[in-house]
Amino acid sequence: MPTMLKAENLYHRVATSEGPLTLLNDISLQLPQGQSLAITGASGSGKSTLLGLLAGLDRPSEGKIWLAGEEITAMDEEQRAALRARCVGFVFQTFQLLPGLTARENVMLPSELRGERSAGKRAEEFLERVGLGHRLHHYPRQLSGGEQQRVAIARAFCSIAAGAGSDGGSQSGILFADEPTGSLDAHNGEKVIDLLFNLNQETNTTLVLVTHEHRLAERCGVHLRMTAGEITSQELPGNLSEVSA
Repeated sequence: MPTMLKAENLYHRVATSEGPLTLLNDISLQLPQGQSLAITGASGSGKSTLLGLLAGLDRPSEGKIWLAGEEITAMDEEQRAALRARCVGFVFQTFQLLPGLTARENVMLPSELRGERSAGKRAEEFLERVGLGHRLHHYPRQLSGGEQQRVAIARAFCSIAAGAGSDGGSQSGILFADEPTGSLDAHNGEKVIDLLFNLNQETNTTLVLVTHEHRLAERCGVHLRMTAGEITSQELPGNLSEVSA
């Protein structure tokens, strides 16, 4: 199984009035395509910082990252943005839906910006898959929190599916989610968790999740715990011997 995500010896420091502050300290990991990774830890442990680096949203102070076989730490911002557009999806706990667009328009937007002719049809298909085929023309303010998060998930998977097919390649994409159930009640949170993993299996998408939810972490193939910018423990089933940290 090909490696979808790899990081070697990541360090990330920021300048403060008292000198450099180390946010990440010597992080290394590797994840095969189609697998799922949960990153947990207390607030301030470096989870979201690591997620941003792995997704190519920022560059580490030291170390290397490969995403879909390409070294993103050797790329400039324009190149990283092009790679993200091709094979990366994002789901955030604040949904990040555009209020002036309908559910259908929000889902189709990333594909439409890439010039995909079938963006509207693909958006409708993914909204059907997340159980919102009857909400295509509703605006975010007309949707519940759980429904808004399902629209965000449909948008992320739709974007990955469109990007993966745009170059004729066979490699699926990768979805990064930062506290995807953090704004939801227990009932809607459980629905979103089931949805994420059902789509993960259907599309062979790789999942990387930052979460405080133990029920979500337990569903992932790999579980990394972070403390003060370091990986302090990992759990993985025996059939994931390719994964290292």
